[in-house]
Amino acid sequence: MGPRPMEIGKLLYVFENFTLDTDRRELRRESDLVPVEPQVFDILEYLLRNRDHVVSRDDLIASIWGGRVVSESALSTRINAVRTALGDSGAKQHLIKTFPRKGVRFVGKVRDDRSSGGGSSIAVPPYDGAHSQLVGAMAEKPHLPFPDRPSIAVLPFANLSADPEQEYFADGIANDIITALSCYPSLLVIARNSSFSFKGIDVNVQRIGRDLGVRYVLEGSVRKVEARVRVTSQLIETESATHIWANRYDANVTDIFAVQDEITHAVSIAIAPAVADAERHRAVRRSPDNHDSWSAYQRGLWHLSRTTPDDNKAAQQCFATAIAIDPTFSGGYSGLALAQMQESGLFATRAVADARISIKELALRAVSNDESDAEAHACLSWALNFDGDYDGALAEARRALAISPNLASAHRALGTTLIFAGEPKQGLVALQTSIRLDPRDPLLPWHLNRMAIGHYFAGEYEAAVDTARRVIRLHPNFPLIYRWLAAALGQIGRVEEARDALDKAIAISSGSFDMYVRERVPWHRAEDYEHMLDGLHKAGWQG
Repeated sequence: MGPRPMEIGKLLYVFENFTLDTDRRELRRESDLVPVEPQVFDILEYLLRNRDHVVSRDDLIASIWGGRVVSESALSTRINAVRTALGDSGAKQHLIKTFPRKGVRFVGKVRDDRSSGGGSSIAVPPYDGAHSQLVGAMAEKPHLPFPDRPSIAVLPFANLSADPEQEYFADGIANDIITALSCYPSLLVIARNSSFSFKGIDVNVQRIGRDLGVRYVLEGSVRKVEARVRVTSQLIETESATHIWANRYDANVTDIFAVQDEITHAVSIAIAPAVADAERHRAVRRSPDNHDSWSAYQRGLWHLSRTTPDDNKAAQQCFATAIAIDPTFSGGYSGLALAQMQESGLFATRAVADARISIKELALRAVSNDESDAEAHACLSWALNFDGDYDGALAEARRALAISPNLASAHRALGTTLIFAGEPKQGLVALQTSIRLDPRDPLLPWHLNRMAIGHYFAGEYEAAVDTARRVIRLHPNFPLIYRWLAAALGQIGRVEEARDALDKAIAISSGSFDMYVRERVPWHRAEDYEHMLDGLHKAGWQG
């Protein structure tokens, strides 16, 4: 049995007369235990951890149900159960507020005892006796500056088992995570010898960040009891001692090394998206006048994720700034290429014939600046697919995956190209993998739109409709999805709904609709283009 991931935040949340203990998984009203089902507990914990923003239906499904299909009524029942446990209701909404068509948010005043203690610290069991000489040397060591890309140290995991022989298992997991994270081109990962120098020492994470020059620290613990093992891990931003992400993994031990591999894989694929999200928000908080090339690039990604014409212009300015600051930084060229692709392919404010040349030149420059940059190869894959070169696009996506096997953008590039190259079912598998690797990507509507296209090309019209509806829930003004919703509904004879979707496709962005239906874009095969037109005609389009 493989590990079962469940996001947790190792905190004691206190609100009104309630206390939520995430380690004990207990909810108490004053001293009384409040009985709640495990899934209800998970939802409450998730809402508390994400209380700074509205949590969407899809956020809850991805985190609590692992992305499985869940009905609206089942989700509403669980949220109502959370409210009932807290003495709240849909009418009162004094703790959990519903925002129509957006989601829910925990709005009560919350305190966590970890953050009120003056910063997080890492405590691990003693290792090999006194560490006074090492601690003294640390006190004399100058602080290292943060590098120009996200940096992370994986500390040795604490062995909480009664058996000291399990030390090797805890060390093995931390060591394997270091190796796995080193495959991500966007991360600077501190080597084992440096990060393991903190083993057995109780040191504040802010100090670790300064001594190693890292913005993020991953720490964790391992507890093994008979045939069960539990591994917890949490990612912390060192400057503020803020918890960015946390997980717990439970598994049955049949083959200890197989379990170690599975847990290592699960942790490592979650870290890069969590760091990327934190970096985007950090860049937005900084003044535009105080940007280095990396933060200008991250600010550009943040604007790009908002998918509006004005944000697209702002994103292009940020990427141009990144290039001006450092002409050798491949990320600036990749970002600018993706922004121009969005400008042309989504908003239709730039001619495809013009954009395809510029996009390819930018992507080629990104790769030439750094042949080992998997993100640059993934971007070149997008650019070649945009130009209708399926073979070249597939080759570049596979080069990116050879460098970084768990890179979500490379799986997306591979899946998208396969869909447009006439292999939609294979493409859907690759896109599903990309979403599994980065389930909270702010550009998720884009990726789901391509999944709707894949279902449509495969003749799976009901699945195309379901996926399109999910995109619309996430982003009701996303202009491309209504065209595919109309075509899919037309194919299954739901004409009235199809006409409504068709009207919205034209009303939201007539320029985008015209670009895709008046003539064939380079990345559409002739037969796929005719297939799309057939669905639109059945939906009532007279063109």
